[in-house]
Amino acid sequence: MSRIKDLQKRVHKILKENMDDHQKRAGAIAHLHGVSLAAVMIAKKRGEDAETAAMAGLLHDLYAYKSGSYEDHAHKGSDYARKVLEDLGITTKEETDVICSAIWHHDSKDCIDSPTDEVLKDADVIHHSLADPAKEVKAHEKARYEKLCREFGFDHQEYASQDAGSRQEQE
Repeated sequence: MSRIKDLQKRVHKILKENMDDHQKRAGAIAHLHGVSLAAVMIAKKRGEDAETAAMAGLLHDLYAYKSGSYEDHAHKGSDYARKVLEDLGITTKEETDVICSAIWHHDSKDCIDSPTDEVLKDADVIHHSLADPAKEVKAHEKARYEKLCREFGFDHQEYASQDAGSRQEQE
């Protein structure tokens, strides 16, 4: 089995053991897998390691879902991810450090950190912003989202006007 599949299996087990609400668990799985996929795409485009980016995406909010709390979830999540990775034994110490750094910094969307840290932040923003195009981009993620739209050739104004039109239709 691949390292990613091994990690996915562990993540699903942790979520199943700690989240009784099936809908919330499905949402957690969708978010973790969505960020992981976005991280792979961004990492490949930028010449970064796609496999460690995928692992960071799968683990980045796991602590919050497990604990039910987003309080300091990036820092606590980094520590928790290290335990998960060490328990599985699927990464080198260097890979674990890179993954945990990305998780530690993923909530600091207004700062620039290491390339892998930036991949995870951007993947999180991509998933938040594109998973439901009818939702407005979060204010603290808007600048990063607009930069990503330019990088990937999306017209962020087009999405903004579509979002506004969708919201008007819903009202």
